[in-house]
Amino acid sequence: MNKAYIQVDFTGLSPEKVDILIATLSEAGWEGFEETEDRFSAYIPEDEFQEEYLKEIAGTNPYTITQVPYINWNQRWESSFEPVLVDDFCAVRAGFHAPVENVRYEIVITPKQSFGTGHHATTWLMMKRMERIDFTGKKVFDFGTGTGVLAILAEKAGATEVLGIDNDTWSMENAQENGEANDCHHIQWELADQVPSEGKFDIILANINKNVITGHFKSLANRLTSGGTLLLSGLLTTDEEDILAGAQNVGLVFMDRMERAGWICLSFKG
Repeated sequence: MNKAYIQVDFTGLSPEKVDILIATLSEAGWEGFEETEDRFSAYIPEDEFQEEYLKEIAGTNPYTITQVPYINWNQRWESSFEPVLVDDFCAVRAGFHAPVENVRYEIVITPKQSFGTGHHATTWLMMKRMERIDFTGKKVFDFGTGTGVLAILAEKAGATEVLGIDNDTWSMENAQENGEANDCHHIQWELADQVPSEGKFDIILANINKNVITGHFKSLANRLTSGGTLLLSGLLTTDEEDILAGAQNVGLVFMDRMERAGWICLSFKG
């Protein structure tokens, strides 16, 4: 039997607040999100819904709760998904879209329930910052790969060895499918939640969140080659001070920052 869902509707939210809710609720198992001009809706299976958690996350923002029938997320996604352009550097589109011209790299994905389509500000920031990195012949680690879009972009940009890990089985299956769809042959996908205990990487990509990053700072720094590049996102502007302090404590050198819709991408050198 197909499971019922809980639909929670918010109104009057700023774009920044919507981004924060999507990132936070995604980590808590919420499966779908829709945004219109006057409403933001979030969905979770009824048997996984915890209203006390929702109250804590929503804060003072009012919301309504409705029970809705089973939702085919792939069908719903296909009806609303639009290609994402990161200037003329890359495009992320679905297989049913027409090819995107006049970009250096084109990535075709089917995101299903995984995070990382390029629509979220943090994924866009990571891809935009990757434009300034020479990936030719490099060894890359994508920590929390989601759809695999950053690992795929790294290979397309010239990386010859890429490791993408995620702790979510669904994401791993999705990333593998997306890698195959993009004819990638240099990416190793692993179901894992820890930074490798050995080996070095020229470039490390971590688009996750503040808590995971700070909890793994030392191991990330240990796996980065001398002079290598670490890109961090999944971070709010309010996280910046703590991230900079944590990076300094493990010997990383701050390089630059980018900001979009209240989210930031920070770059460090090993």
